Amino acid sequence: MAAKPDDDALMFFFREGSVVFWNVEDKMMKRVLRILEHHEIQPYEVALVHWENEEINYTLGEGNTKLEQGNFKLSDNMDPFEAVLEKFAFSNALCLSVKLAIWEVSLDNFVESIQSIPETLKSGKRVKLSSAEVMKKIGELFTLRHCINLRSDLLLTPDFYWDRENLERLYDKTCQFLSINRRVNVVNQKLEHCTQLTDLMRSHLSEKHSLRLEWMIVILITIEASVLFELTKMIF
Repeated sequence: MAAKPDDDALMFFFREGSVVFWNVEDKMMKRVLRILEHHEIQPYEVALVHWENEEINYTLGEGNTKLEQGNFKLSDNMDPFEAVLEKFAFSNALCLSVKLAIWEVSLDNFVESIQSIPETLKSGKRVKLSSAEVMKKIGELFTLRHCINLRSDLLLTPDFYWDRENLERLYDKTCQFLSINRRVNVVNQKLEHCTQLTDLMRSHLSEKHSLRLEWMIVILITIEASVLFELTKMIF
């Protein structure tokens, strides 16, 4: 009942928080998304959800399933189960691209939050961040790096495709079309630069802390010398 003409309706739900619709009426798509809102954990901003999405046309026809000129061309004589698996392979890559786009936005926001620091250090002014704030920034950065490089399938093809060469080919072709590997390399280069900057901020704060301790020691020694001098005068 949710399908448009010419093909069945199909929906894939991914644990990463993405959903992919195939041939589903707009009204049903909106209804499903409203239902999913009740089960969200750490939801993204509504504007971000609507902005960061992928939409690709597909057609049914003769020949093998493939990605051609930016469109999915599905074989119309496939076994129904195999046809679902092929759509899953395409959907998996689309899901990955959307998730990466969300992380790209998070990284851009992080970069924007620290972009004034290099100029501040260059001018010799004090960085207006406390140790707690710097550690928070470092935590944000490493969390993002962990999600992209360890918790996702961005760097390696999922195990699901190891014994399914045809599906792996469709998945890899779609990832290539969506420039996922290139985008991951760009993200990791940005992360590396941000890591160097946060390390510099931490070193800067450590030096300030060490300098403060040195001055405190000097002041304490001065006070101690003054007290001893006064005591000596009182006694002798």
